[in-house]
Amino acid sequence: MKLISNAGLLVPLMLASSVVGGCTSLGGSVNPAKYETMSCTDLNVALGNVASDISQTAVARGKIVNTSVPNWLWGGARVKTAVANRETARIDRLQQQEDAIVAARKRRCSS
Repeated sequence: MKLISNAGLLVPLMLASSVVGGCTSLGGSVNPAKYETMSCTDLNVALGNVASDISQTAVARGKIVNTSVPNWLWGGARVKTAVANRETARIDRLQQQEDAIVAARKRRCSS
């Protein structure tokens, strides 16, 4: 019987650690110089991709924030907060990237 109760704890912990561990490679900064050599079409595609990434990340963050963590899951609320903060930081980076693309489009492309 004790094995069943420990297995119930193992699954959420594995899920939480994989979510947190999967977000460790999301670092990086925005380099606006790379957009200076892109064509207007490429800038438009890049802008669409970044906007899509922002939307997907915001939806994921909302799901994380609205997740109900059971009281018996030690550290679960802390993991939930950490993952939501990482998603918020990713959205901020994506918005900086979007701003750089928009600025490059304004300089290089006619309306």
